[in-house]
Amino acid sequence: MRPSITRFIQSARPSKLALAANTQNVTSLAKNIIERAIQDAPRNDWTREEIRQIYETPLQKLMFMSQLQHHKYHDPSEVQLCTLLNIKSGGCTEDCKYCSQSSRYDTGTKAEKMIKLEEVKKAAIKAKENGSTRFCMGAAWRDMHGRKSGLKKITEMVKWINDELKMETCVTLGMVTEEQATVLKDSGLTAYNHNIDTSREHYPKVISTRSYDDRLQTIKNVQNAGLKACTGGILGLGETDDDHVGFLYTLATMDKHPESLPINKLVPIKGTPMAEEIENIPKSLKKSLRFEAILKTIATARLIMPESIIRLAAGRYSMREHEQFLCFLAGCNAIFTGEQMLTTACNGWEEDTAMLKKWGLKPMKSFKKHELRV
Repeated sequence: MRPSITRFIQSARPSKLALAANTQNVTSLAKNIIERAIQDAPRNDWTREEIRQIYETPLQKLMFMSQLQHHKYHDPSEVQLCTLLNIKSGGCTEDCKYCSQSSRYDTGTKAEKMIKLEEVKKAAIKAKENGSTRFCMGAAWRDMHGRKSGLKKITEMVKWINDELKMETCVTLGMVTEEQATVLKDSGLTAYNHNIDTSREHYPKVISTRSYDDRLQTIKNVQNAGLKACTGGILGLGETDDDHVGFLYTLATMDKHPESLPINKLVPIKGTPMAEEIENIPKSLKKSLRFEAILKTIATARLIMPESIIRLAAGRYSMREHEQFLCFLAGCNAIFTGEQMLTTACNGWEEDTAMLKKWGLKPMKSFKKHELRV
């Protein structure tokens, strides 16, 4: 271990005795794994069992350790503010059970054409004026095949935002080839979002029109093109704790960890199969997503992917303020803020500004480089 890291750990935590006190009720195996996560450089060779041992650590001790890791790689007072704009709504041919933009479901979301550049400019300007530093745009497409015109329009949007507003940019457009990702990179795009949604094992219960490996290939294409990968998932899809471990295992063993990792809490939308499945489960059998599981997922992610930005995404508006603060303590350091998500509600700028001020947090600057803080 590098001397500088040793000095940091000795100063960042109260003492080795304090660490021992906070792991005394944890198995020796879990204790060794967690200590290694904090002391060593970021790893891509995690085993599923190692991640399980971390995830199953008692929550108080898990969050204590994740805070050490968070302080080591990030300024814990900074939160990245991102705003999301739906630039092409509805009409998607995929069958994702949770999504209101699928053409297969009657959710009231209509297929629309891509919005004009002027609308994007207005939305981006408003986002910047309200403190957002990353502007994200989403289009309800399966992939970019045969969409040369659409790709050109999006590169114009990205270039204008970069040149005029100096904001980070991210898009989510479905599956892309490495060539298409390179075009986006050349326009100045910062990151590309493509979520894996859940574990490999649970995935077929949620989506059938796109394979898990299709998603992983798009992420590889994006990273090979030199773009930052934004990839995470949704909690509350009927998965188990083991699926949370599997979800994190997929992300933590990528050749490059995601630059940012969005954690979504399912928002059941009327008309989607997922909402209907949840509604039809007998009360006696219904298992709602435990808030503890959200915290454990965030804290484990922070320990095993220390450099990644972890973002509270869709569903945050349903959390109480103190629950959001606990997510920050677990290792989250980004949120979506603004008028709305793609099709669901979003906490507003004024509300979020007041919350951050109350808890002593501040917006992260654009293009902030995250590295070891020693």
